[in-house]
Amino acid sequence: MSVAQSWQQSRTAQFGACRLPGGTVITVDGELDAANADELAAYVQRSARRCKRVTLDLRGLKFIGTAGFSALHRINVMCSGARTNWAMVPSPAVALLLRVCDPDGTLPVTTPQEEPLLRPGGQPGAGEPRPLLQLVPQPR
Repeated sequence: MSVAQSWQQSRTAQFGACRLPGGTVITVDGELDAANADELAAYVQRSARRCKRVTLDLRGLKFIGTAGFSALHRINVMCSGARTNWAMVPSPAVALLLRVCDPDGTLPVTTPQEEPLLRPGGQPGAGEPRPLLQLVPQPR
């Protein structure tokens, strides 16, 4: 299995992409706000090219502002236009924002247990989910 990883760090967030046979997992950690929400949307667009499935793992987000919600909406539009299936695994902060900004549940939400790309081997029914990437803090 070939797995390619790429990383991008903005002022308050880190983005990582891991290509798997079943699709791409994009991990976001830190804080998503007006300073970096556009960067996330662009990163997802670049990372998800020619993918059939994208999982946006937001469990590491400690804060998300309304600009972050706008970026999630743009990601939804991009994936729909590219006919790419996608879903996000929210952190508590993201879940709270979605309850306020997306009360009808139009954005696709999943759990680590339900998401095939977060299981070992990126295949459905392959066992318990495991973290794909580990972030190591940079020394200040």
